[in-house]
Order: sequence, then C-alpha cells, then structure tokens
Amino acid sequence: MKLDAELAVAHRLADAARAAIRPHFRAADAERKADASPVTQADRAAEEAMRLILENDLPQDGVVGEEFGVKEGHSGRQWVLDPIDGTVAFLAGRPIFGTLIALLVDGFPVVGIIDQPILGERWVGVTGRPTTFNAAPVRCRPCADLSQAVIATTGPHYFTPHQGDRFMALAGETDHKRMVMGGDCYNYAMLASGHIDIVAEAGLKLHDFAALVPVVEGAGGIVADWRGEPLRADSAGDVIAVGDPARLEDVVEALGSA
Repeated sequence: MKLDAELAVAHRLADAARAAIRPHFRAADAERKADASPVTQADRAAEEAMRLILENDLPQDGVVGEEFGVKEGHSGRQWVLDPIDGTVAFLAGRPIFGTLIALLVDGFPVVGIIDQPILGERWVGVTGRPTTFNAAPVRCRPCADLSQAVIATTGPHYFTPHQGDRFMALAGETDHKRMVMGGDCYNYAMLASGHIDIVAEAGLKLHDFAALVPVVEGAGGIVADWRGEPLRADSAGDVIAVGDPARLEDVVEALGSA
C-alpha cells in the first residue's frame, strides 16, 4: 500500500485547516455544544475547508468529522477529521492544540497527521514508513524502567472516578514529579519526538485518536487501549501511547492494579 496520493491529499487538508484557523487564534469566541464542550468558528471553518477538498477530489470516500458528523462512503476508506483537538488550549491562546487528520482503510488507521498551525509544526505517520516532523524523521525514546517514565494526560476531569484511580496507580509507578497535565494531541506528538514516555487518556472518540496511531507507531512507539489491544474504528476510547513498546506490559499491569 503506497499511499503517496493519499498522503498528498492529507497534506492539502492540513494546509487548508491551517489557513482557516490562523486568523482566529487569540481572537476567538466560543459557543457550547450539546455536551457543554466548547466550539469556535475556527473549528467549523477548518472542517468545512477540509470537507470541501474531499468532496471535490475523493467523493467516494467516507468522512467522519467532529463538527459535521459522518458522511458515508462506498470505497472502504474513511477520512477522520478533528479540526481543533484542544479547543480549550486554543481559546486560552496556547499553541499546543492541533489539527488531526487520519485515513482509515477497512477500519484501521494508515495515515495520520498532527498539525500545529500556529507554530508551523507537522508530524506525519504512514503505515510502513518512519514518522516525520517537518519532513525529518523522528523516534520515540527508550525507557529502561517505568520509574523513569514521564507520563502525560490532558486532565484528571476527563476520567471517571474509577478511571482516575487507575491512572493515578499508573502515574505512581512513573517519574510522577515530571507529570505533564494538558496538551491533548500535542502530548502524542511530543512522545513521537522523544520528549514524553507515556500518554494515558479515557473517553476519546475516533476523531481524537485515529491520527495518533500512525504517528506514534511510525516513530517506534505503540498505541493501544487500556488492555493493551490495538485501536480500530470501534475502540472504546481508553487510550495509552507508550514510546518504548517494552514498557507496554508494565503500563497495562499498573493500570489494572486499582
């Protein structure tokens, strides 16, 4: 599966989202969705720009977007779009949000992009290829022991009480004095570039995690659910990313100890 043409489309989608988002940064007002989460004009404009490209170029493909839902396709392929992953950071003027773009073939992510439109940073993962950061290869770092691992999560309020207990059991086994809070998809980009060792989150939707899989795994890491099973389109949304696959069993064991 060469995926060169699909990758070119993914870059065009990321470029279009950048152009739609940048004018709104530090100038945006938020509305509330039905689930009380914030949404901005930038979210909608970026997804509309990406959907227009896909409708014109690949009308046979399905689309799953955070803001405008599902368009069914008939090609066995789905583009999964999250125009701004980290809307809270975006609204706070912090450039640690990102645009997430993924291509799924028969339910499995094969192309993923994490794009930071303000800093001009782009991580690209493609099945069978090394992950790149601004066109240069990147790698996750080795981690000899869980006690040396730097762990990150977007925030404790996204966990149920039981999930929070399990996360803190894991965090207690790591170098928790360096625990990172906040960051959304940017944490996974930092893991792929070798700055973080573990990311653990729960309650993610397909548009939150699909793009992360090719990016992290192309950098030598692994993305799984909290049981250590691979992610696919129907996964529940409890997600761990581990930079050193040798630590996956340790992470799963620690999560299951609470």
